[in-house]
Amino acid sequence: MTNRKVAVVTGASSGIGRASARALAAKGYEVVCAARRLDRIEELAREIDGRAVQCDVTNREDVERLAAEAGPCVDVLVANAGGAFGTDPVASADLDDWRRMYKINVLGTLSTIQTTLPALEAAHGVIITIGSTAGLVSYEGGGGYCGVKHAVRAMMGSLRLELFDKPVRVCEIDPGMVKSDEFALVRFDGDEEKAAAVYAGVEAPLTQEDIADAVTYIAELPEHVNIDQMVVRPRAQAAQHKVFRTS
Repeated sequence: MTNRKVAVVTGASSGIGRASARALAAKGYEVVCAARRLDRIEELAREIDGRAVQCDVTNREDVERLAAEAGPCVDVLVANAGGAFGTDPVASADLDDWRRMYKINVLGTLSTIQTTLPALEAAHGVIITIGSTAGLVSYEGGGGYCGVKHAVRAMMGSLRLELFDKPVRVCEIDPGMVKSDEFALVRFDGDEEKAAAVYAGVEAPLTQEDIADAVTYIAELPEHVNIDQMVVRPRAQAAQHKVFRTS
């Protein structure tokens, strides 16, 4: 048993999720690190004295097991698991890419929130979703990704209204361009040249540690302080409109 507060972080095997898990652990949380790649989250859990739970957020049984293993009180949920696939225009978009993005980003976030909500209420906890400025503005070749991030933002808006009388804070972090471990490589199927082109001309993109700082800031706010959204933009403002454009 532990007296530490409990934080659940999905997508903890790399990028923003991994950085957030480390940052929360540094603040004294027992972090439940959830992701599909068990070897990576087991390594992380050993490093930060947390717990590793293999979980594919598109699999309801996995998500229910994650909630059960997290325990009856969860102080922080960082619903970070997500992904962007494909850069085709709407007219020629791959439907499988869009379905995959919707299942992970939207249904995965929904499922994670649903299963952990009782424990969050018990702890007077906070839900933090990692969105994107793609949920605020659109760009060429980003119809699918922008669509799912708009959907997550709408879902969080509804949840915020529905939980108005519950002891749960509902928050979003919507970064601009973030240079993380694998995000661009996943978007371009491992093509390092295309991935590097994402950041061409951007003087100082955000880092995964920047977003982790925002996560811990929200997590540590006193309960009576009401912050429902934090839009984190890169220093080069134009960059948010250039995300994943290679032309």
